[in-house]
Amino acid sequence: MGASFVFLGEEMIHYHGLPITPATAAAKVLTGRHAFVSFLTPDQLEIAVEVCQSFAVDNGAFSAWKSGREMNWPDYFEWVEGIKRLPGFDFAVIPDVIDGDELQNNELIDAWPHEPWLSAPVWHMHESIHRLEMLARNWPRVCIGSSGKYAVVGDSRWWSRIAEAMNAICDERGHPICKLHGLRMLNPDVFSRLPFSSADSTNIAQNIGIDSAWRGTYQPPNKDWRAMIMAERIESHNGASRWAESAIQAGLEL
Repeated sequence: MGASFVFLGEEMIHYHGLPITPATAAAKVLTGRHAFVSFLTPDQLEIAVEVCQSFAVDNGAFSAWKSGREMNWPDYFEWVEGIKRLPGFDFAVIPDVIDGDELQNNELIDAWPHEPWLSAPVWHMHESIHRLEMLARNWPRVCIGSSGKYAVVGDSRWWSRIAEAMNAICDERGHPICKLHGLRMLNPDVFSRLPFSSADSTNIAQNIGIDSAWRGTYQPPNKDWRAMIMAERIESHNGASRWAESAIQAGLEL
């Protein structure tokens, strides 16, 4: 390893987090799209395998951290081993500790048994820029996770920090030296201003069942159509082709 990777001219992949209920809504909205399957909630993996263009898998660390659950990483290693050769498999997020230190997260990377081309380590925004540079120069894809005092995606502190990150790992043309994935960043106001190759969120899963969010004269007849409308709105935006400092001000003015 140790080489730099540059990827240009690709449309950003929008990964929709699962599970989406009901399953009929998941099957309808995911057909021809991309899914993000969590190790902790893998119930709809079969749907993703059957109908998606591709899917990626998350290690479940964020959900476990929120609930206070302990992770069994060998089980995750084995799960990935069982699905990584499926044709639609894109990548797996390497285990991480959300509020851990760099030593803890580096040790988890060292313990990861799978090939680099299908793997993505996480850089947490409270960690050093030096660690981000190291990951970007040694892995073909790096996930960026909002954490610590940068946990609120899109606030002024967050934009300042993401600018530091982009300035560190983008070349003079604003192109990142590896593929970047925005964890829980599938908000067009965010990803459309950043040179991401991909991003994910559970926005559809969280919102299609909230009836109060769907008001007005023309309402979707069911949750299947709610999911389709949300996906179309999200996917009508692409990631930025390059990083530019002007993105900070544009993001703060929203």
